[in-house]
Amino acid sequence: MSKGPKKNCCLSKPRCKRCPIRLLSEGKLDSADAKKIFAKSRNRKALKKAKISTAA
Repeated sequence: MSKGPKKNCCLSKPRCKRCPIRLLSEGKLDSADAKKIFAKSRNRKALKKAKISTAA
């Protein structure tokens, strides 16, 4: 059983396997988890830098 997504984005390139930004872009992140994870300003900035919207 794999772990869930990380709580904070580590901002590394290439994205790690548990990266919430990568999971969101691939459509594998649950919408409730995405809302909770990207409520933090650091994660929102990383998401904006990756040019991905939470509606994806």
